[in-house]
Parts: sequence; C-alpha cells; structure tokens
Amino acid sequence: MRLVSRLFLVAAFSLLAVTCAFAGGTPAGTDITSQATINYTITGTGHTGLSNVVTTSVAEVLDLSLVWQDAAAVAVQPGAVGQALSFRLTNTGNGSDAFNLAGQSTLAGDDFDPILRNIHLDTNGNGRFDPGIDELYIPGGNDPVLAADAFTLLFLLNDIPPSTTVNQLGASTLSAASNTGVGVPGTVISGAGENGLDAVVGANGGRLDSQGSYRIMALSAQVAILKSAVVADPFGGSQPVAGATITYQLSVIATGTGTTNDVVVSDAIPLNTTYNPGTLMLNGTPFTDALDGDSGDVGGTTTGAITVDIGDVAVGGPGQTITFTVTID
Repeated sequence: MRLVSRLFLVAAFSLLAVTCAFAGGTPAGTDITSQATINYTITGTGHTGLSNVVTTSVAEVLDLSLVWQDAAAVAVQPGAVGQALSFRLTNTGNGSDAFNLAGQSTLAGDDFDPILRNIHLDTNGNGRFDPGIDELYIPGGNDPVLAADAFTLLFLLNDIPPSTTVNQLGASTLSAASNTGVGVPGTVISGAGENGLDAVVGANGGRLDSQGSYRIMALSAQVAILKSAVVADPFGGSQPVAGATITYQLSVIATGTGTTNDVVVSDAIPLNTTYNPGTLMLNGTPFTDALDGDSGDVGGTTTGAITVDIGDVAVGGPGQTITFTVTID
C-alpha cells in the first residue's frame, strides 16, 4: 500500500508539472522561497532549527515567436491591391508584453517589390483577412498586448505592381519587437518587467522578422455580358407604351488571358411582351427561330427564352453581339 501511495504521489506531481508549464518558464513575479532545516543532539536531546527564509522573485523574460502562416507563396495577379500575407505572433516570454510591428517590402533576392500598404490585426479571430472588420494597426496606438503563451494573427497587406509577369516572386517581411525592450540576449532592463521587476531579454533578442511571399499567377479568362435596350413606339417616339418595340442588345466580351470555351447565352423573353419572329441575330447575321442547324433558337433550348451558342471567345478578339426584338403587349 505504501508503494502504491508513493507512485500516486509521483504521478500527481508529474501531472502538475505538465499543466503548469509555460513557454517562457515560471511566470514573472512568482516568488521562489527556500528555508533550510537543521537537526542536532545535545546531551542526548534532539533539537531542530530553521534558517531564515530566502525569497527570489522570478524576473520577466522578453521573447517572442513570429511565423508566416500561408502554406505557400500567395497567388496574386498583376495590379491586384490589398493582398494579405498572414503571420502568427506568440508571446513566448513569461509575462504580459506589448509588441510593435513594422513591414518591409523592398527586399533583395526576389523578382519584384510589392508595394507596402499597412498591417491589420485579426480582430474577429477567424484566421483570415476581412476588409472593413480587421482593425488597422497604428504604431504605438494599438500594439497587440499578449499574455504569456498567448498569440494573435496579423496581416501584412501589399499592392502588386501591374508590370509583374507570370511566375515572378515578390517577398515582404513583417517585424515584431517587444515594447519592454530589445537587445543582446541576457541584457537586464532594470525595473521594466511586471510589477517593477527586472526584465531580461530572451534568446531572440526581443525582436523577430518573418518573411512571406507572393507568386504572380496567369490572369484567367473571364466573360462579361452587357445588356442594353432601345424602345420605339408606334408614334415615332421612344415611349414604352403598348405596341412599342424593344430591341435588346447583348454584348459579350472576354477579359484576362487565353480563351473561354463553349459560351452559351440565354435570355428570357420578358413578361408582358411578345417576341418578334425572325429578329434574333448574332453580329448582324440572322438565325432561324427553330432549334435547327444554326447556333440560335427561340424557345427550342429553353422555353420562353432566346438561346445563342457563341462557342469560343478569345481574349483580345472582337466582342460578340446578340440582338432580338419584342413588342410590348
């Protein structure tokens, strides 16, 4: 039973040691007390004595960790603005500390220099940059304050120069430094720690840089469609009255790089109007209304709608224009 009790005590103390662990060791300000005991015998009589109590207060260690969080170079496109790099700042010291931040985007060894904008704090703690929500960092105004072992996410924002080309890499660095002090590891800053204790600069010197990067990706092709209408009334004017005609024009263009394939446009005949037979055209060339050998139809592919299969649309090529006419009932 005595052996079991001893094992239980050993296990209990081991568990306590794990649950009380801190990144920077024992918390700053913790008092370590020590007192010696002496046992002796005088003329057969045992005596016990105690030394004075010695108390040592643990000094505050200033240390941090700053790690780029994106899994790889962030994919961006030429001319993109407000592109975020994500970093995790952790207070690895043993007391609460505030940290000042700075960005640097003109670095040697990369293909282009991002254009530094600003730094934001992860205000809502969701791990991604949310414009209009995540707080703008103001040096000296809202320096992140972290308890020992606490962390926060930070976002370094840059614009991408329009002159960049595919696969170029651009680097940017975020710096964080203890507001309490920086210097050679082991430097003592008298009275600067918690509750007026001394602060000791840790292994990282109280300051760290972390570098992230961007990679320029090819602009993907995108298709845009713009719709306009021209009204002609029975009286020679342009009032949308009963019997007036509306000629709709759909302009389709591709932007970016490359070619978009199998572009199909569908447009419903509006309520309270009647399609005018034979008015469906692509780039001025008329289609039959039936679902047949040409690339357009009215109601054949989609009930109550015109449909035109444009096919491939190359970026930089001519826009495609669809027109058709309806009459207001």
